Amino acid sequence: MAAILPLPEAALAAVYLVASVLFIQGLRDMTHPRTAPRGNLISAGGMALAVGVTVLNTDILSPILLFAALLVGTAIGGWLAATVETTEMPQLVGLFNGFGGGASALVAGAELTGMFTEGSFAVGVTATAALAGIIGSVTFWGSMVAAGKLHGVINDSAVRYDGEQVVKGVFLLVAVLAGIQLVVRPNLFGPMPGWVPSYWVLVAAASVLGVLLVIPIGGADMPVVIALLNSYSGLAAATTGFVLGNSVLIVAGTLVGASGLILTVIMCESMNRSLANVFFGGIGESGGDGEEMEDIYEGNITTTSTEEVEMTLDVAQRVVIVPGYGMAVAQAQHAVAELAELLDENDVDVEFGIHPVAGRMPGHMNVLLAEADVPYEKLRDLEEINPTFSQTDVVIVIGANDVVNPSANTADSGPIAGMPVLNVGEARTVIVNKRSLSPGFSGVPNPLFAQDNTNMLFGDAKESMQELVNVYKENH
Repeated sequence: MAAILPLPEAALAAVYLVASVLFIQGLRDMTHPRTAPRGNLISAGGMALAVGVTVLNTDILSPILLFAALLVGTAIGGWLAATVETTEMPQLVGLFNGFGGGASALVAGAELTGMFTEGSFAVGVTATAALAGIIGSVTFWGSMVAAGKLHGVINDSAVRYDGEQVVKGVFLLVAVLAGIQLVVRPNLFGPMPGWVPSYWVLVAAASVLGVLLVIPIGGADMPVVIALLNSYSGLAAATTGFVLGNSVLIVAGTLVGASGLILTVIMCESMNRSLANVFFGGIGESGGDGEEMEDIYEGNITTTSTEEVEMTLDVAQRVVIVPGYGMAVAQAQHAVAELAELLDENDVDVEFGIHPVAGRMPGHMNVLLAEADVPYEKLRDLEEINPTFSQTDVVIVIGANDVVNPSANTADSGPIAGMPVLNVGEARTVIVNKRSLSPGFSGVPNPLFAQDNTNMLFGDAKESMQELVNVYKENH
């Protein structure tokens, strides 16, 4: 099959360079909420350019088949964009990571098969293909388990067992040995007309390893795992780029790998996790039990109503709103934004305290609040807002739990021990809006709920905030 539009090598390299520049500019624009939509479009344009020129310049598939594939992919992407809730973004990102890793492993395998069928043998290409196979397979199966845990189709508890590190080591060793054999003696199993046995042994061992790496990690730590798998998917794409000799794939994969690793480090610091533990799947301790919760909450919980909260806000000069996953689930951001606007109109100083992993993923709360037109200038990071709580009249915590749990500062062990949290308990009055006293993803009881200055406003976040807005409007 002939190429549709063959290009000179220099022209192809120039187009790939333009696409790479668009990727870098798009990533740069995504660092700020205001320019993020533009960054998305620029990056998508770069990808469209790279894919378009590749399919036109090579004889991969027939134009009809390519067009059909693009049509199916576009339809699936449009359906996902229209139907997936923002609260489900972490598991969607997990699936995307997995598809990227799986595609890299399959493309590397296909390239190897073609190479050996033609009788050619290049050590450098074979070695990078083996690396792409290991990283891609680990990424695919690890991502499937992570997405399953986040979506609730797999139990999100940490599955630990004796000798788990040894078992993981065995599968890693099998994958590495298969890769070494592939490089130094690819014809051990005889002629290879249509497939490369060692490569698929490598893929099978790495696939099991991917499952074993994520299974021991509990739901509270899954955001860190998703970020790390994002980095893995980029590395798999970059190594596949070396296999194919495709510069734009190398650049794009490297950018994804580097940004994913930076994100992982930020999240590790935000959750007091060790990067080494994340690499080897060693995080995921169990939380507290029911007896411990009873000891903390029994006789110490003060409930309140929207009318009482409105009266408290009526005399406040400074209010900090702390949004969490519960606000995202209830889609309460618009009611919260309206409340903040009403307070602002009555000369109350209103700010939002945003924990780096609030809502499970960095930036999740920022996106939700931007959707409700909350000015970005009112959003404050953890380090910036924490020193101000002692001068704050009222803190309203909406659907957040682990990120405001003071036991993170006092516990010697446990899932959130040492994790930097928002010290909302230092404010004069704390209003916590939750459906119940149930613990967050960590499973750790929250002593904040039992503090003398804390009032619990039980109920759905959207209904509670809208009712509070209505009461506030009636009295002002």
